[in-house]
Amino acid sequence: MDAFVIEGGRRLEGRLRINGSKNSALPIMAAVLLTDEPVTLRDVPDLSDIRNMVRLLGELGVMIARETDNRGQPVFALHAIDQSPSHARYEIVRTMRASICVLGPMLARRGKARVSLPGGCAIGQRPVDLHLRGLEALGARITLDGGDIVAEAPGGRLRGATLFLGGANGSTVLGTANVMSAATLARGTTVIECAACEPEIVDLANMLNAMGARIEGAGSPRITVRGVESLGGVDHAVIPDRIEAGTLMCAAAITEGDLTLDNCPLDALMAATDTLGAIGVAVDPIGSGDDPMRRTCRVTRPGGLRPAQITTQPHPGFPTDLQAQFMALLCLAQGNSVITEKIFPDRFLHVAELQRMGASLIRQNATVVATGVPGLTGAPVMASDLRASAGLVIAGLAARGETTINRVYHIDRGYEKLEDRLASVGASIRRQDIPAEPVAAG
Repeated sequence: MDAFVIEGGRRLEGRLRINGSKNSALPIMAAVLLTDEPVTLRDVPDLSDIRNMVRLLGELGVMIARETDNRGQPVFALHAIDQSPSHARYEIVRTMRASICVLGPMLARRGKARVSLPGGCAIGQRPVDLHLRGLEALGARITLDGGDIVAEAPGGRLRGATLFLGGANGSTVLGTANVMSAATLARGTTVIECAACEPEIVDLANMLNAMGARIEGAGSPRITVRGVESLGGVDHAVIPDRIEAGTLMCAAAITEGDLTLDNCPLDALMAATDTLGAIGVAVDPIGSGDDPMRRTCRVTRPGGLRPAQITTQPHPGFPTDLQAQFMALLCLAQGNSVITEKIFPDRFLHVAELQRMGASLIRQNATVVATGVPGLTGAPVMASDLRASAGLVIAGLAARGETTINRVYHIDRGYEKLEDRLASVGASIRRQDIPAEPVAAG
């Protein structure tokens, strides 16, 4: 099993380009099921989740070729050539939660879909009931059979409706993507209230509109979709990954580094960059730039780290996917920081691992109080989920001595060649195969 071995204390300095967004690419790839015309996608990152989506789409009749453009950036050519398959099997779906995104497009285009209940990170309960409620509002008949969601559009086509997509923790990003995609081919007009406002939803809507959809209001809590008869092909570039960008900003900050980040989605990171400023980290745009989602910026830390209060919220609030990385950073702040998790209250499996490295953390329900310590110490730690893994990498970059992070397959789900990219800007980090320990006889 692969592990990262990090020798801490190295300052990061140099230049990196932010890759395309995983959280945007996955529902966008699923949306290819809405058309029988070719689709070209640019800046799709090379991740295990993406490779699993490629496998899933291949089983659903999509022909896929991966190439590179003249800038050396990845290009996917996708073409749904067989509209008859409709079963997303458990063997693939269990590896990533975003597999649920094929449900809406497949149901809308093919009139039926059978999708296994999804897997993903162990960060707390994330039911798909809002997805199903939204599709039922569009007229779908939905049942559960042997762990599969079985959906059918009576008469072969969904119908527009006004629906509320909010839940106990607010809006649902994947649920909004699913229902919005399905509504593009429904008869009539659909109004989605309490829609997710995340940039990834805007990116999906922009692509669908370029395919001929009629979507208004993406990025706001109310999205209006006027159904069309069919969608065409498109050439679309995926937006940069705001979580990767925020992760690298934290890595620069904790090592007192100096990183220049190209293709950085500053407009989608205002809550994070505002918090970094309060902590004592400078994020300075370089040049004017035409697109605020694709800017260049410089990340430096001119002095010590100050404590902060963070509460995760739906966009444009502070993203839950950066909570672990900021917690690692605040372990070294001078004073007490308070981190409250409002999206996934159980998303704190990294707390015990950071404590193994000398962090002073006290958890009370959905809140953690971090009291800054002079330094962290390298230790063997266990990655529990994607973003917790990134938080441990950040801690390891600053820790004295050697940190071994086990189960880094979590990191490979969301960060492309992270160890190589960090090494290119000065980190001492390598991937190593750690033999599994034998199970004792009982």
